[in-house]
Amino acid sequence: MQYTTHYTSPLGELILACDDIGLVGLWFAGQKYEAAGLKDAHTQEHLILEQTKNWLDIYFTGKEPDFFPPLHASGSDFRKEVWEILCTIPYGATITYGDIAQQIAQKQGRKRMSAQAVGGAVGHNPIGIIVPCHRVVGTNGSLTGYAGGIQRKLALLKLEGIDVSKFTIPTKGTAI
Repeated sequence: MQYTTHYTSPLGELILACDDIGLVGLWFAGQKYEAAGLKDAHTQEHLILEQTKNWLDIYFTGKEPDFFPPLHASGSDFRKEVWEILCTIPYGATITYGDIAQQIAQKQGRKRMSAQAVGGAVGHNPIGIIVPCHRVVGTNGSLTGYAGGIQRKLALLKLEGIDVSKFTIPTKGTAI
């Protein structure tokens, strides 16, 4: 069984979803891929959702939470591998899609891996903010690739104390 609730953040309404194992989703209301994979969810409180709200309360004060709610994201093995790498990006730091591709290629004993494939996996991350896809930037310093919107990505990076002046914001019509 899956459970959902809402959380009002400084950046807009969030939808939280879990099952009895862990958090399965955290999306901004109206974002691309919102509630993807959610099945017959019941709107009610659950301990995992309460832990997630507590984590978000701490995070949105500009502090790094010292715990994580249990996670239970669903996806292909490749996507899960990318999401695991996202969880290793330190608070207040960024990494490029190319860096992630290089890590996966090394791990798999390959010469290279497609940064675009990594971008697809990052874009389909069902647990935004906690699995910090907002910390991934383009090799050229572009702030592309956030399903919640570039302005929210920018705000999350600023919240973590990252100097965003070094990044470029894509113009309208640029894929994100």
